[in-house]
Amino acid sequence: MSANTLYLPGQSAASANPPAEAIPSTSRSGSPRARITRLVRGQTDDPAWIRPSVLLLLAGTALLYLWGLGASGWANSFYSAAAQAGSTSWKAMFFGSSDAANSITVDKTPASLWIMALAVRLFGLNSWSILVPQALEGVAAVGLVYLTVRRTSGAAAGLIAGAVLALTPVAALMFRFNNPDALLVLLLVAGAYCVIRAIETASTRWLALVGVMVGFGFLTKMLQALLVVPAFALAYLMCAPTSLRRRIGQLLIAGGALVAAAGWWIAIVELTPAQLRPYIGGSQHNSILELTLGYNGFGRLTGNETGSVGGGGGGGGGGMWGQTGWTRLFGADMGTQISWLLPASLILFVAALYFTRRAPRTDLTRAALISWGGWLVVTGAVFSQMKGIVHPYYTVALAPAIGALVGIGAVVLWRQRQQLSAVLVLAATIVLTAIWQFILLGRTTDWMPWLRSVILVVAVASAVMLVGLARYATKITTAVAAVAIVGGLLAPAAYAVSTARTPHTGSIPSAGPASAAGFGGPGGGRGIQRPGGNAFGGRAAAAGGAAGGAPPAGRFGGGFGGAGGFGGAGGGAGGLLNASTPSAAAVDTLKANASQYTWVAAAVGSNSAAGFQLAANLPVMAIGGFNGSDPSPTLAAFKALVAAGKIHYFIASGGGFGGSQMGGSNSSQDIASWIESTFSSTTVGNVTLYDLTSSGS
Repeated sequence: MSANTLYLPGQSAASANPPAEAIPSTSRSGSPRARITRLVRGQTDDPAWIRPSVLLLLAGTALLYLWGLGASGWANSFYSAAAQAGSTSWKAMFFGSSDAANSITVDKTPASLWIMALAVRLFGLNSWSILVPQALEGVAAVGLVYLTVRRTSGAAAGLIAGAVLALTPVAALMFRFNNPDALLVLLLVAGAYCVIRAIETASTRWLALVGVMVGFGFLTKMLQALLVVPAFALAYLMCAPTSLRRRIGQLLIAGGALVAAAGWWIAIVELTPAQLRPYIGGSQHNSILELTLGYNGFGRLTGNETGSVGGGGGGGGGGMWGQTGWTRLFGADMGTQISWLLPASLILFVAALYFTRRAPRTDLTRAALISWGGWLVVTGAVFSQMKGIVHPYYTVALAPAIGALVGIGAVVLWRQRQQLSAVLVLAATIVLTAIWQFILLGRTTDWMPWLRSVILVVAVASAVMLVGLARYATKITTAVAAVAIVGGLLAPAAYAVSTARTPHTGSIPSAGPASAAGFGGPGGGRGIQRPGGNAFGGRAAAAGGAAGGAPPAGRFGGGFGGAGGFGGAGGGAGGLLNASTPSAAAVDTLKANASQYTWVAAAVGSNSAAGFQLAANLPVMAIGGFNGSDPSPTLAAFKALVAAGKIHYFIASGGGFGGSQMGGSNSSQDIASWIESTFSSTTVGNVTLYDLTSSGS
C-alpha cells in the first residue's frame, strides 16, 4: 500500500485508494539522467495540463520577480556595499566585511553576501548583479515548494502551494531585494524537500542533507534558521518507516550535520586572532558567539540587545518594534505582508490532520502536514512574541509553509468531498478568507476599492456552488474549484504586482501600495516612534543631514544615513535607513590619490559609509558599524590609523545613533568630537569633509 494513501474515516487499508495525482513510486528510481529529465519535463503519465501549468508558474514567477528590478538601485545599500567589498577582496567576502579593507563586518553571517559578491565579480558592480540572485532564489524556492508538495499530495496541490508563495506580497518584496531572507527561504524549503525524501525511505543520507540545508540557513541568518528544526525532527520521528531507535539515531546524525554545516565558519572566525580579521559588527566585544546569541539571538526575543536602537514592548504592550501578541501577524504592520491566506492555512492544516487521522503512521501526507504546519506554528509564534528587533519583512519565512498548507489541505478536503463535513469546511474557508481579505483591503480604501466587492462575490458564489455540486465529479465542479482558488489569490496577487512595480530602498522595506506601507514602506513609511521621544522621520532627518550633506554644527551621527536620515526625505520608496547619494564632485575628491590610503574615507554608521563606498567603488570605513554603537574602532585605534596616514577623509553626514542606544559604545561619538576639534572642514558639493592628512585646525 502506498505511503501516500489517504483514508476516509472508518475506511480500511484494504479498500483505500491512493491519491489520483500522487507521484508513482517508480518516479523515485532510475538513472540520475532519467530523474533529471522527469524533474524538468514531468512524469510520463502526467495529465497534459501539468507540464504547461508548471512552466507557466515558474515563468510567471520569474517575470514578477525580475521585471524592472534595476529600479531599486542598490536596494539595501548596507548589504550592497558588503557585496562590493567582497567582489574585490576574498577576505572581505569570507568574513562579510562592510569594506574591502576589512574594518568591520555586517551584523549577520555572510552566506547571502557570498552569492552577491560572486555575481559582482562576474558581472560588475551594478544593481542587477546584486538583485538578480535574489530573484532567481525566489523562482527556485517556488519550484522546490511545488516539487515538495507534489511528492505527498499531487501536482494540483503543488501548483497551489507554489502560486501562493509566488504571489505573497512579502515574497514579491524580498525576492526582489538583497536582504538575507531570500536565500534563507530557499535553503529552508530545500530542507523541507529533503525531509520528505528522508521520510519516504527512512534515508539517513537525505536526513543529513536536511541538517546541511538548515546549517547553511544558519550561515545566512543565524538562529532564525533553527525555527524549522522542531517541525522537521517531529515529522521524521513520527512518520519515518523504520524503528524508533533507528529514527532517533538518524536524527542525531542530522543534528551533527547541522552543527558541522553551521559551525565550520563560526569556528574559523572565533579562532582567528582579532588582528587578522575584521571586527565582528553588531557585537560589543568582537565576538561572533556574542553576535549569534545576543544581538541576533536571544536579544531578539527579550528585547535586550546591546547596541540596538531600542527594544519592543512586552506583555502585549507597544514598543519601537510594534505590539507583541498572538494577533501581531494580522496587525497593521504585518497583516498586509503575509496574512492574506494565513487563516485559510491554519483551518486547512487542522482539517487535513483530522481527515488523515486514520492513516498509517508512515503516511506521507500527514508527515508533510507536520513539517509545514510545525514550521508555520513555531516561526509564527516566535515572530508574534519577540520583543526585540523584528521587521514586517521577516514574515517571508512563513510564506512557503502557508502555501504548502493551503495546497495540501485544499486537496485533502477535495478528495473527501463525498463527505458533507469536508465540503462545508472548504466552503467556510473560502468565505472566511474572502472576508479577511476584504478587511485587509479596507486598510487601503483608496487603492483598487472595487477589488473588495469582487472577492466577496466570487467567494460566496463559488462556496455555494461547491456545497451543491462538490459530490458530483463533473467539469463544472472542477471549474468552480478553480474559480475559488483564483478568487482567493486575487488580493495578494494585486498587492504583489503593486510591490513589484514599486522601487524599494533602505533597510526596512514594506510590500504593497504606498498607502498601505508600514515603517520603511513605499514613500518612506510612517516613521518609527523612539521610546520616550519623537518619531524618527521628518524632523529626525534634520539631525542626520539631507542627501549626504553636513549635519548641524557640532553634531555627528544624529540620524541614520546621509540620505535624509531615518525615514526622512531622500529615502524614496522604502527609503528608511537608506544610504547617501554623494555628488560627483565629492566622489572625485575621494578618488583623488586613493591608492595612497587604506580607506579613502570614514563615516559614522554603515549606511553613511555605504553610499560613498558604492559610488567610489573604494573602501570607506563604517565607524561603529550599522548603528554607530559598536566599539570599532576605539578612539585610540582611530588616532593611530590617522597618524599612519591610512584614512584620507572623514565624512560628516550623520549616520548611527551611537552609544546612547541600549548600552552600546560611545567610540563613534568620541571620534567625531576629536575630529571636529582637531581638523578643519571643507564643503565639496553637498558634503562636509575633514581632511585627516592635513596638519589640523
